[in-house]
Formats: sequence, C-alpha cells, structure tokens
Amino acid sequence: MNKVLSNQEPKGTRDWFPEEFLLRKYIFDTWRRVCLRYGFEEYLTPLVESADIYRAKSGEDIANKELLTFMDMGGRELSIRPEMTPSVTRMVTKIYASSAKPLKYFSIANFMRNEKPQRGRNREFWQLNCDIFGSDSLAADIEILQLALDIMLEFDPPQNSFSLAINNRKLIEAILELSGANELSSENRLAVVRTLDKWNKLSLEEINERLFSAGLNKEAVKILEKFMISIGLDNLLKNIPELKDNAGLIETQKIIEALENLGYGDWLEFNPTVIRGFDYYDGMVFEVFDKNPENRRAMFGGGRYNGLAEIFGEKNFPAVGFAPGDETTKLFLESWGLIDRIKQEVPEKYYLPLLNIELKEQVNQLAKKLRCRNLNILLGLEEQKIVKALEFANKKNITKVIIVGEDELAQGVYKVKDMISGEEKLESI
Repeated sequence: MNKVLSNQEPKGTRDWFPEEFLLRKYIFDTWRRVCLRYGFEEYLTPLVESADIYRAKSGEDIANKELLTFMDMGGRELSIRPEMTPSVTRMVTKIYASSAKPLKYFSIANFMRNEKPQRGRNREFWQLNCDIFGSDSLAADIEILQLALDIMLEFDPPQNSFSLAINNRKLIEAILELSGANELSSENRLAVVRTLDKWNKLSLEEINERLFSAGLNKEAVKILEKFMISIGLDNLLKNIPELKDNAGLIETQKIIEALENLGYGDWLEFNPTVIRGFDYYDGMVFEVFDKNPENRRAMFGGGRYNGLAEIFGEKNFPAVGFAPGDETTKLFLESWGLIDRIKQEVPEKYYLPLLNIELKEQVNQLAKKLRCRNLNILLGLEEQKIVKALEFANKKNITKVIIVGEDELAQGVYKVKDMISGEEKLESI
C-alpha cells in the first residue's frame, strides 16, 4: 500500500481558499493602487538569491537563524528571500549608472523565514516593498513617509487607529558616543545596540543586566535610559540638550514639520525606541503602530539605507524605503472592523445554471455574450433543477441568478433573480 500523505500545508505557511484570498487581494490591490498613484513602477526579483547577500546586511536573526538555504547543482548556496531590500539593491546596481534618477520602485512578493510562527508572523509572508533610489534629499524621506501614511489612510481607518513613529540612526550614533558605548569592543557595542532595539520587549532589569554585561557603567546606562524614554522632540531636547545640533535631530525636525504642513501631524511622533534591527539603515528610520488595545503592535517600518550597494562591489547610492506585510495589515483591518468593506470591492457575480441539457449550446452562447458585456458569469456545467441551482447560488454567496429556458429564449430575453430581495426582472439577450 502506498504511503498516505498529509494534506496539511507546511508549518508556518497557509492555503488561501478563495474567500480568504479576497482579503489578501483587497490588501494587495490597495497597496498597488496607492503606489501607482505616486508614480512608482512595479518590479519583481527571483524567489531565490545567493545566501551571502542576506548574511552581509540583513541583521543577526535573519543571517544566523532564519535563512532557508540549499545548494544548487553548481554547489552554490542559495536562499529563499527573507526580505526584499538586498535583492532590489542588487537589481538596481545593474542599471543605476545609466538610469534617470530617482528610481521609484515597488513590488508585492512572498518571502520565507525559518522562524517560530506566531500571531501576525508566519514563515511564509507577503510584503509590499517601496523604495526610492538615487536621492539623498529629505524630500525623498518625506515622500516615502507620506506614501506609507497614504497607504494606511487608503483603508479608511478611524482617526486615532495608528501612529507613525520616527527616529534617526544618526541620533543613535550620537547617544552611543555620548554614553561611551562606542569605546567598547565591536561585539559589546553591537550587544548594546541589540538591547536598545529590544527596549520595549525587555524588562528594566533585563535591560540593565545586558548593558552592564556589555561593559557600560551606571552613568552610561542612565544616559541611554534618558534617551530611550524621551518620546517627542521637546522631551528629547529637555532630557539631553547635547543633541540639539545633531544632524539626525535637525533632519527629524524638518521631516516632521514638512509632514505636519501636509496635514499628517495627527499621526506623527518622535520615538527613540524605533531603531530597526537591520544593519543597513543609516539615517531616518520609522515604524507604523496599530493603536488598538487588542492588537497594539508595530505593523511595519523602514528607513534610509545609503550604504548597501557596496556589498555588490558597486559605489554606494542613496536609498530609502519601507515594507508593510500582509498579515499585520490583515490584523489591523480586523481589529478596527474594516473587513466588511472588502465586499464593496468584489465585482458582482452571476450564476447561469443549465436548467435544460437540450439548451446547452444556447446557454453557452448567452454566457459568452454576457461576459463580453463585462458581466462575471459562473456557468453551470451539469443540468440542474431550479431549486438545486438556487441552493448552489446561496452556498456560493452569489446574489444574482440568471434563469433562461425555452420560453425566455423564444422571446429573446433572460430572467435575473435577486437572491436577497427575491425580485426578478427580464433583460434582453
């Protein structure tokens, strides 16, 4: 007897049945619509890349724990992509020198990470990636943030449902210098940065233990703590006035002011706990947070990364971008009761049953005509009684059924039954 195989999808992945895919399609269509509105161009990279490009810059967790790798027939180690930024940077290095700049690109693609599945995080996931290449201007940072905000607002959420928190890696560098962390060994300095990146996930006791273990004294830890609790630029300047001339602070002030002038002030805040774990960020960084008490979490983020091209042997070029995921977006829509709006996005579908096998050819011709009129016609393939046809339509949540028999064909009409109201009306063939 042959081995019976499991019909369950691999752990951390999922099947998307049509009803579930409608939600994903709604999310993807919304992302694409806003990106095209901004003049961004869509692209795609291969599903697999050299594993080395992710080990070089993707951060400790991805590089050491989460890559899904294999050897190809030529003995090269490949990885299923765990994120898009290194991949799109590799792609852009091929055409950057000869391209009109800036390049404004977006993609909607799937990824895999070998991590523990949990709420809002699967091993396989989909992301929108939006990037601007070739502009070091704050105008690019501002447009990327505006695009991220407009994508969120396109879902028409309640006013106070989310926030966008901004920080700057130049401020992080300054506070590391001020605290003396930059004088530590590279390994201990990295441990300090990792601790700051997990600030909101650790207890104060755990934070102190890690910082002391890295070699910092009490005064240094106090400086870092003052920085990390300074929500809002006014509080930052009050707590650490030494940062008033820092380039990262000045950039953040200008970005927030510009976005406030554009009408986005209600969603913005400076938050020093936004650090972003990827090693390639070197300027503005941000995260979008769901503020629902039942789903309070970071949804997605991004920032500026001007130093990634060098890993491909090319001269570095300026870049800034972000990447929301499908699962965190889904949880946001669910937490704020926005799922029902998806029904408004679904094109109306008609069911055309075959009520008389002898009329099969005429029914097929009618289906063809109606499809040419841009109606979505689900055609019955087997002969059905009218009762069974209506039951089928109900199970499929189809609200319109087309009824056609010999009498209707003789008159050159067909009948449309509304399954909700029960009303019927005649239409000309």
